Amino acid sequence: MADYRQLAQSVQNRLNPDRELLIERKMFSDLSDASTDILKYIKLAMRGVEPEYTQKSKEAGERVKDHLAPLSNVIFKYQGSVMTNTHIKGSSDIDLLTICDKFYSWDRAGIESVLNSYIEKANYSTNAINKLEKEVQNFSPYLGTPTDDLRQIRLDSENILQQKYIQCDISNGKAIKIRNLSLKRDVDIVTASWYDNVNSVINDKDADFRGIQVYDKNRNERCPVDYPFLSIKRINERGNETNDRLKKMIRFLKNIKADSNQNIDLSSFDINAICYDIDISKYIDKSYYELVYTIYLQLDSICKNKTHSDRIVSVDGKEFIFRNNENKLLNLRKLMTELTTIFVDLYNH
Repeated sequence: MADYRQLAQSVQNRLNPDRELLIERKMFSDLSDASTDILKYIKLAMRGVEPEYTQKSKEAGERVKDHLAPLSNVIFKYQGSVMTNTHIKGSSDIDLLTICDKFYSWDRAGIESVLNSYIEKANYSTNAINKLEKEVQNFSPYLGTPTDDLRQIRLDSENILQQKYIQCDISNGKAIKIRNLSLKRDVDIVTASWYDNVNSVINDKDADFRGIQVYDKNRNERCPVDYPFLSIKRINERGNETNDRLKKMIRFLKNIKADSNQNIDLSSFDINAICYDIDISKYIDKSYYELVYTIYLQLDSICKNKTHSDRIVSVDGKEFIFRNNENKLLNLRKLMTELTTIFVDLYNH
């Protein structure tokens, strides 16, 4: 059997890196119904970071926003696991997007495909079709140069932040990384622009449904479209619907990965998709230790059933996770090995 007392301590160190006494007491109080080391470990590994720590991460982001206030034609948005409370480190960094508001790109081909196909058109309401038609009719090409605008925002951000932070790394093309020494938090500042698809347009370009394209300074180009706000929205909604059970499973797998002696190449993006794929009915009424079995069945099925692995899609519904990606499946099997040990120990303890 694994040393679950040591593993629990490892999780606790991540959750409470500053060894705050009040937080430590709260953790122990929450473990009153966990009678053995393995149960304590499981409960801790599913636990969310205390709001006091998360607030510091957000405060670090807000201070960067204040410094970047002189930038024109930008809006600020956060992305990442802090926004869904699925982060597992008390000292988690936060991603701040500076989104250029001078222009946007759009999925013209996708929108026209709906409008020009009787079959596709039938899937949408009259109101939705009207919105798509207006998008095509009213769109006017941007007369500026998007990459020039994005590059200027990135360079202006660098100039401002280098004057404000001792630790400011501008070498990464996609993000500036600063270290707030007083709050002991990192912030990644990412320059991006908006992208609208069918779903975005019919939802009135609400930010939750809009895509973004991150700007890469080193390549002077925009990256493929991503939908981080839709993912945040869906995870938070399902987290509320399941009384945090979805997020408990996500945190649990992240902690298993963090404590593994193996190098498991699975991102938060991948782990979110794995857990989000589980039918709510399979875990809506489960206790924290019963969720281990739910996760075990999910990973076992994905590892053994190609039909299942091929259908796993990202939370935003845009990207297949394991299809035609044997290397990622290999890494999932590594995670499954770690989970199997816990599962067997739990049901034999």
